[in-house]
Amino acid sequence: MTTQSPRQSARQRHTEEFMEQEQSADPHWKRTVGAVWFAQLLAAMGFSFVMPFLPFFVRDLGITEDSLVGFWAGFAMFAAGLSLTIFQPVWGNLADRYGRKIMLQRAMLGGAIMIAIMGFSQNVWQLIVFRFIQGALTGTGAACNTLIAAVTPKKHLGFSMGLLQTALIVGNSAGPWLGGIGADTFGYRIPFFVCGALWAIAWLVVLFGVRENFVPPAEGAGDNHGLRQVFGNGGMTALLGAFFLSAFAITFVGPIFPLFVEQISASQRAATITGQLMGAGGLAAGIACMVVGRISDRIGHRRVLVTASAGSAIFSAPHALVQTVTQLFGLRVGWGLISGGMNPAMNAMIGTNVSSDTYGRSFGITTSAMCLGLALGPLAGGALSSAMGLRWPFVVMAVLQLATAALIAMYVRPNGQARSDSDAQDAEASPVAAK
Repeated sequence: MTTQSPRQSARQRHTEEFMEQEQSADPHWKRTVGAVWFAQLLAAMGFSFVMPFLPFFVRDLGITEDSLVGFWAGFAMFAAGLSLTIFQPVWGNLADRYGRKIMLQRAMLGGAIMIAIMGFSQNVWQLIVFRFIQGALTGTGAACNTLIAAVTPKKHLGFSMGLLQTALIVGNSAGPWLGGIGADTFGYRIPFFVCGALWAIAWLVVLFGVRENFVPPAEGAGDNHGLRQVFGNGGMTALLGAFFLSAFAITFVGPIFPLFVEQISASQRAATITGQLMGAGGLAAGIACMVVGRISDRIGHRRVLVTASAGSAIFSAPHALVQTVTQLFGLRVGWGLISGGMNPAMNAMIGTNVSSDTYGRSFGITTSAMCLGLALGPLAGGALSSAMGLRWPFVVMAVLQLATAALIAMYVRPNGQARSDSDAQDAEASPVAAK
């Protein structure tokens, strides 16, 4: 009798589950992916509506000292990130038990209500409290990732995650541009109400457009292979660290970027220019997502992650030296093109390696780590800018992205084995590709 090694046994279970999912896949999964894509597009567009002018709204709420505007804007962003960090694992576990569609509906409807309420804020503390409640109720990213991973055949998962990320990025591109124009034209409150309306429409799209054949897992099925079983204790810690650092780095400059654009452009329409710059970078990242999603299915998600993280640093650091809006525009486009494949590759690596009954839990935990970065990044960036000015945060951002690349390259490997690149790529690739 031949005894299998733990590694062989884990890979056999992974292959068997892959074949089972392929045979039982919903023939209408493309319709569900399309509906989730559109809902995510509307939600991202609505949420990012307020990003170009959030520091200006904070100033309008009574924080008039310029050195403190970035800090309080960062604190408002921190509030939502903190509650997202706390509640994402909770919602993820509930998704595994009761279904993924209902969790996505909850996130969309909660966001519609709370973001609209922010438009009635009378002081910065009310804005912070509303942001905290919004984060507790929403978290569309984890909900969308879990639903897409559950309905998509695994051999198409990298492409589907890239497509979903495209919706997020295109929404984040169009939203700031439209929100900046709206803020400069109608003031800072109307865009919150527009944002809430877009989220309400997204909720209706999920309600009527998404199909899910959810079957609650049998008791004890959760002991299959989740993050710890796939990556090992050290690998899981490194993976969560990579999610945290990537989000921390990206949002580190979030609260000060509009102020930086205002300083560089010396324009009275800084919100509009900020929106255009964010839109250009987001559009470039959206294009990259579509291409990189397919590439990562073929050459391995881990390899794409290392390249994108290191490449992002190359375009982040020069932000500290720019003198014109044109220079800033070129850097934003370059940064978007190289960084666009990071999130799809990270999510696809999880979806192709953990068992389907742990999708909600796994994406909830990784999203929680990411949200902690989203919470602390703006807070730290705002504090650093108050002490050292608006340029140094971009240098720190580049260092953090290099650290993310090193962490993934050294420690994040499926099944926790220190293998060669070719072996690691084989473990990440679809079992079909190995035939």
